[in-house]
Amino acid sequence: MPHDPLTRRAFSAAVLSTPLLLKAKPSSTEARVKIDTERVIGEIDPKIYGNFTEMLGRCVDGGIFDPGNSLSDSEGYRTDVLKAAEGLRVSLLRWPGGNFSSNYNWRDGIGPRGERPARVEMAWGTVEPNRFGTHEFLRYCELLKTEPYLCANLGTGSWDEAQQWVEYCNYPGETATTRLREKNGRQQPWSVKYWGLGNEMDGPWQMGHRSAEDYGKFALEAAKLMKWTDPSIKLIAAGSSNYAADWTGWNRTVLQYLNHHADYLSMHMYVGNRDNNYYEFLASSLELAERTKIAEGIIRDALRDTPKHPIYIAWDEWNVWYRARGEGKEKGRRILEEQYNLEDAVVVATFLNAFLNHAHIVKIANLAQLVNVIAPIFTSETGLFLQTIYYPLQLFANNSFGTALDLFVESPGYASKSFDSVPYLDVSAAHDNGTLVVNLVNRHLTDKLAVTLELEDKKFAGAFEVATVNGPDIKAQNTFGSSPVKIENSHTEASGARLRYELPPHSYTMLKGKLSG
Repeated sequence: MPHDPLTRRAFSAAVLSTPLLLKAKPSSTEARVKIDTERVIGEIDPKIYGNFTEMLGRCVDGGIFDPGNSLSDSEGYRTDVLKAAEGLRVSLLRWPGGNFSSNYNWRDGIGPRGERPARVEMAWGTVEPNRFGTHEFLRYCELLKTEPYLCANLGTGSWDEAQQWVEYCNYPGETATTRLREKNGRQQPWSVKYWGLGNEMDGPWQMGHRSAEDYGKFALEAAKLMKWTDPSIKLIAAGSSNYAADWTGWNRTVLQYLNHHADYLSMHMYVGNRDNNYYEFLASSLELAERTKIAEGIIRDALRDTPKHPIYIAWDEWNVWYRARGEGKEKGRRILEEQYNLEDAVVVATFLNAFLNHAHIVKIANLAQLVNVIAPIFTSETGLFLQTIYYPLQLFANNSFGTALDLFVESPGYASKSFDSVPYLDVSAAHDNGTLVVNLVNRHLTDKLAVTLELEDKKFAGAFEVATVNGPDIKAQNTFGSSPVKIENSHTEASGARLRYELPPHSYTMLKGKLSG
């Protein structure tokens, strides 16, 4: 998790939102979207609906794992949290960090719990008891029916540690390491596919921080050993998260070393609204789109001599995070417990739109995090509630699959401090075997936005489901016993090639239905 502010530049919306083509009409209250199902951006990888569980605060301990609690099962997992997480259809779960991973020795978290060593945890200023380790995490992934993503320690760790962790989890043969796995209760390997080559190694806040060249050399040797142990694994290189520095130079240098071994380039982004500037905050996803396109160009340059080995982007940490952040808020056990409101949920929907609109290159995304710590699920000892950001995640993850469509969009817009032109309408579309899903965000604070969808090659085949995330005002928050922000379900009629729908202010709306022709 980086501690740097969001850098900002003014770029036109037409450039930032590509593949969307936008024409600003400031005086208009109408927007138009042309949809051609043969104009495809790329396949939507379900792994963009991933999540993240770091060993910090109450994310794991007191969140997903709480032995002795009446709400936990016999293995110690909170059943109410598991059910809520299942509603998000989590496709890929990252662990153990984050900053935590840069001083974590995986051997501390295996074997009988009563014999595991407690360690000083320097990333978040606590003592880590290590009662939750590799076996517990991978078992949770089995219960959640999600794919695990392990982040190796390339901060204070060694090449041997990383290689032997792959061996412990994946190697089928008999070695001292696999015999240890069997002794600890797991005979068959888990075959963990996704492995991170460290976390945010460009950040001075990171234990084991290195220069781009030093990290590239070190990560290359780790990657070689890890893939020689299991050639089927996919490796995620630590791209830049320190946008206050030369982040493009970091990515370029790292890929010079890892272009034959890395399968993904990791990037992180957190946004906030410290200045209470709604329209500036709602433009955050344009910055994400810009960074994605720049990173894509760097990847293409790095692959000029290795075109048969694709590298994709993994936004494996992203979220709104700014209130529970800063001096005195990032040490201890009850930390980073952000309380989300409606405007945060709308921003989350625009980020998900951006992932779909760059589906050809963005193949992994992990919201940080799953429970309590900057999370969509918030617990007490006796229950939980769903934060506002839960609902756009739920709708996208359960509905937007297949291919992402390249849309033509006309929308009124506004000028912000950071961007020359920001469209009120933010939109993405997914098409899957005749089912069309259109995700629409109305950024306007006070006005409705009438949107006309125009099909170019198909017809609407009846009523469309409508699911809207909204609330009484942009600062509305969910709490224990009160959920003013939620999903409102309805339907709208559709026939021929046109569908017109009026979006409420400051809202996210999903339209879903069948096409014919």
